[in-house]
Amino acid sequence: MAAQVFLLPDLGEGLTEAVIVRWLVSVGDTIAIDQAIAEVETAKSIVELPSPYAGTVLALHGEEGEAVATGSPVLEVGADGDVAGGGGDGAAADRTEAEAYRVEERAGAQPADSDSGSGNVLIGYGTGSVAAKGRRKRKPSPRHEAVAPVEAQRLAQPAAAHATASQAAAPQAAEEHRAGPVAVRSPIVRRLAKELGVDPRAVVATGADGAVTRTDVLKAAEALSASAARAELAPAAAAASGDEIAGLHGLHLASSEKLSPLRKAVSAKMSRSRSEIPEATVWVDVDFTELWRLRPQMAAEGERPPSVTTLVARFVLLALQEYPLLASRLSDDGTELMSFDGINLGIAVDSERGLSVPVLPRASELSIAELDTALREVSAEARTGRLAPARLSGSTFTFNNYGGFGVDGSAAIINHPEVAILGMGRVIERPWVVEGEIVVRRIAQISLAFDHRVCDGGYAAGFIGSLVEKIEHPLRVYSRL
Repeated sequence: MAAQVFLLPDLGEGLTEAVIVRWLVSVGDTIAIDQAIAEVETAKSIVELPSPYAGTVLALHGEEGEAVATGSPVLEVGADGDVAGGGGDGAAADRTEAEAYRVEERAGAQPADSDSGSGNVLIGYGTGSVAAKGRRKRKPSPRHEAVAPVEAQRLAQPAAAHATASQAAAPQAAEEHRAGPVAVRSPIVRRLAKELGVDPRAVVATGADGAVTRTDVLKAAEALSASAARAELAPAAAAASGDEIAGLHGLHLASSEKLSPLRKAVSAKMSRSRSEIPEATVWVDVDFTELWRLRPQMAAEGERPPSVTTLVARFVLLALQEYPLLASRLSDDGTELMSFDGINLGIAVDSERGLSVPVLPRASELSIAELDTALREVSAEARTGRLAPARLSGSTFTFNNYGGFGVDGSAAIINHPEVAILGMGRVIERPWVVEGEIVVRRIAQISLAFDHRVCDGGYAAGFIGSLVEKIEHPLRVYSRL
């Protein structure tokens, strides 16, 4: 049976790439349909990737830590009788060729314990798209070799400026390469060269058979970037030495790190929010003393009372029923206001991977006990970074209790495409005036950032006032909890 190739599917909401965190199978293993073959990290979470095929694993595409584009090969599966290196002359030739391709792609990479790491790690980050990993094409015919330089020239960007940096690194070798055919057999390497603006003719090949490898292209790109940076900063950097950065008064670059898929997604969403939404913020200090006193009594004996976060979230949901504009959305062109028949509450949760916003669908229909259970469960799961992408989208209003980090106040950024976000600081004892006397009360600041296109400050202040009333006088709404 011909090998079946599993292509990376869209893991949710048009995600274009995933990073292989850990392979769960090896070449030669026998797998079943829907068996998890790898853990992959997307811009939203870490998920297990199930195989749609059963049989013997013939090849794995991608190293742990490497980004794979949606639609690119992940693994190849053959019949149960097939093994890597077996299964007939044709299959054996294909697998030998595939292995040769992988060896070629790794040729010239840094040792595993090198500070700079492998040339295969995190390929594609920051290039606008991810270099897809595929199988090596068969050895080109003499005619194909004759037209290879022409195709490479077509794929590469104009080379006049790009060749300069590589020539500076190895002028003689680069000149020799420019005179002959371009030894770039891998379409991935050609694509990467195009994306990074590297002329393949100016790259010094280090592959075992004289081929230009991915590592060669990356090194040429680094040299090109360094050359461009030096040219741009030449006047200011004339007196600097080493890797000192102009304008930083003698500071040298210690390290740099690529953004993770999650950080890139957060960056894109926050940037869009700031650039598109005319945001305004209102805030107020709230007396939590009565709620703090009553909370332990809000559960049957032996049961756990609802958390302060749960109680405030419930009050928020009640206030949003009175001020529904704050739980709506604007159309992409900003000309239509979309209202809904319920509220999907997003809860900001911090984890080792970064900030995420798991969603409680139709949270406005949950009782206080159901809401408390749902919040505890989704928060715990979100901190593992393994929530399904579907559970991280679709919110219509977000609540962020940043008080857990010891923060008193913040002007939160709206979670686009929502139109408002509520933040709450820590609840602390402070001197407070009650009926003309200074007493100790438990006070916290709450803030509301809202889209000024949707409503004005008076509407936002009305929502805040309703919320404060419920927090400071919880018995008045206890029957609605």
